[in-house]
Amino acid sequence: MIDRRNTRQIHVGSIPVGGGAEVTVQSMTTTKTADVDGTLAQVYALTGAGADIVRITCNDVAAAQGLAEIVPRSPVPIVADIHFQYKLALAALEAGVHALRLNPGNIRNEAHIKEVARAAGERGVPIRIGVNGGSLDKDLLAKYGSAVPEALVESAQTEIRYLEDVGFHDIKISVKHSHVPTMVESYRLLSERVDYPLHLGVTEAGPPPGGLIKSVAGIATLLLEGIGDTIRFSLTADPVEEAKAGRQLLEYLGLRDRAGLDLIACPSCGRAEVDVIEVAGEAQRRLEEANLPIQVAVMGCVVNGPGEAREADIGIAAGRGKGHLFIKGHVVRVVPEAEMVDALLDEAQKLLDEGVEARLAAADGIAEQLAAEAAEELLQIQGDANHAQDRRARVAEIAKSE
Repeated sequence: MIDRRNTRQIHVGSIPVGGGAEVTVQSMTTTKTADVDGTLAQVYALTGAGADIVRITCNDVAAAQGLAEIVPRSPVPIVADIHFQYKLALAALEAGVHALRLNPGNIRNEAHIKEVARAAGERGVPIRIGVNGGSLDKDLLAKYGSAVPEALVESAQTEIRYLEDVGFHDIKISVKHSHVPTMVESYRLLSERVDYPLHLGVTEAGPPPGGLIKSVAGIATLLLEGIGDTIRFSLTADPVEEAKAGRQLLEYLGLRDRAGLDLIACPSCGRAEVDVIEVAGEAQRRLEEANLPIQVAVMGCVVNGPGEAREADIGIAAGRGKGHLFIKGHVVRVVPEAEMVDALLDEAQKLLDEGVEARLAAADGIAEQLAAEAAEELLQIQGDANHAQDRRARVAEIAKSE
């Protein structure tokens, strides 16, 4: 169980952030904001992929005007992303956005920042202080020599003071960097100094798979330490992939209930009776299309498969031309190998509709026996296919040698 850091709570529209609320997923549109229909289509796609909040650029007057049409039609709260021009923040507020993101590295005039804060306060709209290692204030770069954690945190704290000076406290903060260790240390340092909710992300992470790996490395490290209230994967990819990845990460860490498929599969070995990669790929594609929020296991053989994957909701294991379908480790059906994925999809839907106990009660009475017989037959034919006994003996010999 993750012991989460206690923070203040703000609301982005109807979505609570911080203060014990569940960690939320954010992403950002890549369309031109003036293209209202195109942007809304992407907002809906992001929402369907798991985004709770969506950020949209407000970089010119046409974009601000687009927001005025987008916000009332959006299924989720909208954050306006503001750089350089503080008046666009005021325009975005007039357009009805649910939150602002300000970059202290390029909106530096204290009077302008306070004017935005007053206007946001009047409307009950929170502000994210979005510090970024790639656009850090030049004075801080001169002071510290580079975008080190202390520089990012000082930037955030200076902006906090500006907002607090006018009585504004609906704040969340990010201190993003493209270098994962620097990002992690920046958030750790910030979490020791403030109690505002934190927005996590590795900025400019790049395309998958590297961008995914960097994002998970940074974001998951902090979440496991209890740091972080909302997250965004910054990938050079379709933003739908950002939302999917963010949602999956929270589910895998136990920070959100499962809303999508969690497919696990063995890496294959000498006992595998089928092409595990091919079967797992087909199963994942079809189960995702069916939008089933379930944990599924695809195992290469019936000798160890049902036992090793007994914690999965449902699974399938191959053996002697058959597919052995199991629920929570109990084999319930045996089907021809060619029908493995069809049977898995069918049983998964029934499991969700009827529940575990009902499906176990409906199990084929001889399925467990057939699975045991197939496992024994494989053992007789293959013997020690993975050479485990020989390896155990050699390991013991090495460990006992002087």
